[in-house]
Amino acid sequence: MTAFPLERTAIVTGAVSERGIGRATINYLAAQGWNIGVIDLDDARCRATAKDIAASYGVQAAGAGADVSDEASVRAAIDELEAALPQIVALANVAGVSSPVPYLEVDAAEWDRVLGINLNGVHYATRRAAESMARDGVGRIVNISSVSAQRGGGTFSKTPYSAAKAGVIGLTRATARELGEFNITVNAISPGPIDTDIMGGTLSEERKEELTRDLVVNRIGSPRDIAAAIAFLISEDAGYISGQTLNVDGGLYMH
Repeated sequence: MTAFPLERTAIVTGAVSERGIGRATINYLAAQGWNIGVIDLDDARCRATAKDIAASYGVQAAGAGADVSDEASVRAAIDELEAALPQIVALANVAGVSSPVPYLEVDAAEWDRVLGINLNGVHYATRRAAESMARDGVGRIVNISSVSAQRGGGTFSKTPYSAAKAGVIGLTRATARELGEFNITVNAISPGPIDTDIMGGTLSEERKEELTRDLVVNRIGSPRDIAAAIAFLISEDAGYISGQTLNVDGGLYMH
């Protein structure tokens, strides 16, 4: 088992939204002592969020704005974060967009938008972070897929989203296979219904009850549920887990 450096950094994409999985994740990881790299679209908000994290948890943190669907933008952001922070040991690809458009109304622009952010963005960030991890001989990468990929939709988002998130699972498995020789693990998390704004805004109590009927637990998920799963998969103890998809979905999809 390759030991982690004492000072280690986790980069999280899509980490600014107050009610999002990414924001919950950086709070959770910073509380565990991880130094934090924040990536999101708005550069100023990334930097402000990083400042808040550093002040709240006493860790190092830096932010850099990037459009994850643009490879040059992602590479520049990770370059900047790497220069400002301790060794990059972990990457959590959380950035994503929803797409409730019915299939027969999906045009090329919507298809490209959703796959560009939800699949290409995961590849671009992974490709850049893996360069540094391979050089250093250790790394943890976690990608966010969705139960929508496994069930063929049936959620708020429809076909382009499901296709992109299914692609994330394939990308996770293939990169796990190729990067394993460098002591890099790659895993995916497949959330079920989570109370974030990506599901069309704040969920009403009625909508929460409706979603819970399909679950084997008595509530829908919170961003913290996913953050805790990410924290486990990027931990030093999770080094024997790679190429897997962890369903954090209240039992919605069993296989």
